[in-house]
Amino acid sequence: MAWNIPGKNNDDRDPGRDGGDGRRQNPWPPRRGGGSRGRGPFDGILDQVRGIFGGGGGGNPLRWIGIALALWLAFNCFVLVGETDRGVVLRFGKFARVMQPGPNFKAPWPIETVTTINTTGVRTFSNSLPVLTRDENIVTVSFNVQYRISDPQIYLFGSRDADRVLEQVAQSAVREQIGRANLDSALNARGPLSAAAATSLQAALDAYRTGLIATELSLQDARPPEAVKPAFDEVNSAQQMNERLVNEARAYAARIVPEARGQAQRVRTTAEGYKTAAIARATGDAERFSLLVDEYQKAPEVTRMRLWQETLEDVLADIRKVVGGNGRQLIYVPMGGQGASPQQPLLTPDMVSPTVGPRQEPEGTVPPPTANLPRPPREGATR
Repeated sequence: MAWNIPGKNNDDRDPGRDGGDGRRQNPWPPRRGGGSRGRGPFDGILDQVRGIFGGGGGGNPLRWIGIALALWLAFNCFVLVGETDRGVVLRFGKFARVMQPGPNFKAPWPIETVTTINTTGVRTFSNSLPVLTRDENIVTVSFNVQYRISDPQIYLFGSRDADRVLEQVAQSAVREQIGRANLDSALNARGPLSAAAATSLQAALDAYRTGLIATELSLQDARPPEAVKPAFDEVNSAQQMNERLVNEARAYAARIVPEARGQAQRVRTTAEGYKTAAIARATGDAERFSLLVDEYQKAPEVTRMRLWQETLEDVLADIRKVVGGNGRQLIYVPMGGQGASPQQPLLTPDMVSPTVGPRQEPEGTVPPPTANLPRPPREGATR
């Protein structure tokens, strides 16, 4: 028979079942080995814990205090550090170590505390300030600084406010570099100035123990004050025009200089050729004259006649008509190379004589003026 029948008043306890003391006994028989039916291997441990917290009574507050304390210790001692973060551990306010990304454990508060710092995120600082250049001109410079935390310990304890220190140092580095440059460099050559300012900024950050590293410093803009901006625009226009004219002049020089050099070389080569030809011609004339002297000494009359004929050929080469010296005589002398036939003889001294009869001119033709023909040299005359 079941020990608890539905519909029956359970308050009517059977003294045989509850032992006479009013407590209901467990109707299930004990398990083999001394354990109760339905109990696991951890039940003994749980019974001990219940004994520590007041025997498992539901109204004992120490039980819940102990559970809360255990949970607090578990969550307080376990720290999960993100991939982009580092955890700075302080033991009684003094630096102890740096936690790497991943699960970490520490002593409970107040023994150890953890401060999480983002060391991979890039921070940005921008500002615009007026600066006096080396040539005493004022320009408004806009710059941008990108930085990150390199050492969490130094970042927290190296200086009072590392970010504020970076802002002041960045402005100082920009003023220093712009102050060392002239106006033209500040407006048009900001690349080298940015590199120099970044180097100066990083040196100052290391000296002040900020734990920061400047990844980039760029001078984004440099412009004159608004009051003098029109004058600066005119100066820039003049500089651009000057650069354009210089480039055009260089292009013209690059084009004309090779041509001039080529022409000079051509003239020099022509002069060298003329020099060589003139020397060769003079040398040939001298040799010819020497040979002519030898021939003249061997046969004076023949040589004299030959020289006379060659002279006439040279003089009368382009003359088609020759007028004799006795008035109306007209002699037609076709020369070689001008349509003369090879059967026609050349002009000789015998042909040019007064015995030649006058040529009959057509009626109505006006005779040309007379001219004296050259005569052969006399016997024994020197040439």
